[in-house]
Amino acid sequence: MAFLIIDRRPNGKHKGAVNRQRFLRRYRKHIKEAVSDAVNRRSITDTDRGDEISIPRKDVSEPQFRHGKGGRQRQVLPGNKEFLTGDRIARPPSGSGTGGGKGKASNTGEGMDDFVFELTQQEFLDFMFEDLELPNLVKKRLKDTEAYKLVKGGYTNDGIPARLNIVQSLRGAHARRIALGGAIRRQIKGLDEELKSIEGETGSEDRVREIKIELDRLRRRLNHIPFLDEFDLKYNNFIQQPLPTSSAVMFCIMDVSGSMTQDIKDMAKRFFILLHLFLKRNYQKIDIVFIRHHTVASEVDEEEFFYSRETGGTVVSSALKLTDQVIRERYPTSDWNIYVAQASDGENWADDSPQCRDVLETSILPKVQYYAYVEINSGEDQALWNAYEEILDKYSECFAMKKVTEASDIFPVFHDLFEKKSA
Repeated sequence: MAFLIIDRRPNGKHKGAVNRQRFLRRYRKHIKEAVSDAVNRRSITDTDRGDEISIPRKDVSEPQFRHGKGGRQRQVLPGNKEFLTGDRIARPPSGSGTGGGKGKASNTGEGMDDFVFELTQQEFLDFMFEDLELPNLVKKRLKDTEAYKLVKGGYTNDGIPARLNIVQSLRGAHARRIALGGAIRRQIKGLDEELKSIEGETGSEDRVREIKIELDRLRRRLNHIPFLDEFDLKYNNFIQQPLPTSSAVMFCIMDVSGSMTQDIKDMAKRFFILLHLFLKRNYQKIDIVFIRHHTVASEVDEEEFFYSRETGGTVVSSALKLTDQVIRERYPTSDWNIYVAQASDGENWADDSPQCRDVLETSILPKVQYYAYVEINSGEDQALWNAYEEILDKYSECFAMKKVTEASDIFPVFHDLFEKKSA
């Protein structure tokens, strides 16, 4: 006999969310693999939406208790309206199963459908970016600090019940009772001593009566001091404390020259959309500068960067020089963490690639925290790749190069470029 244990207790307030988070933690490995596959097969416009995730049914099985082998067993099946004890049950005819599969029939094997559930957009992005970060991010001068955290700042007489400090309230009440009743207790103590000294003496009956009446009045007065008064209530006080924030800027440089086919541009856009989602989601204080280039580079807004159809020849150095100019004019290295991501097919005017290498080595790399170059090309290494490769070893800590050949490479390459490094 097998016992299947399922918790059927009704969920309390927010209990469903807690159970869901526990489920996501338990099957994190399966979900991350499914999220990675989903990103690779999506269109550019659907990158940030939620998705249905499948987990093999064998991995979500419920715990069961079973009897060991041997012994006499009795099995009771619910819902039987056709058979009696001793009846033989005929085998179901071939093909009468309820499964919805459309594959070819087989006379062997058995299994179960995968377990499918829906990931929200928030959860999908959490799994997509949870182990990524901007490399070499350091604290620079605080600029326009907007992040705060609540810290304890003593106690106040006004507040909400949830912030009531019971210990401080009772301590204050005890001190108030001592202060208000101190004089009364001293009077009671003095009258008690006088009563003991004269009690039993001849002619002291009137004084004894007066003392007892006064003691009764003082004790009633002492008992009327409230145990807890509204004045005693103390509430935890919280104040806003500024949080140190790191100011960062990301330069997105995309080649839109004539050699960039529509498929290559779509892959480059997919890379930058992932980068854009990642930055906006994980960093509150960050600027993004979009630069497009063919023979001439220009700084554009987000809309034009992703959807403009302008094209032309190829002079990559124009984009690097514009990047250096913007850094010098608006993003001093003393205040900002500077990052650059460049995507290109690698083709460049022959005499321009050495110039790109020189600008990168002398003007940009000394100022940036990290520079990522992605070449989208299924053939041999192009002139720009070869020029950059000459300085790769010298700046390996802040300079990375990756090659993409097809759309399914985008997310793995993006993950490799921005993966969290161990301390």
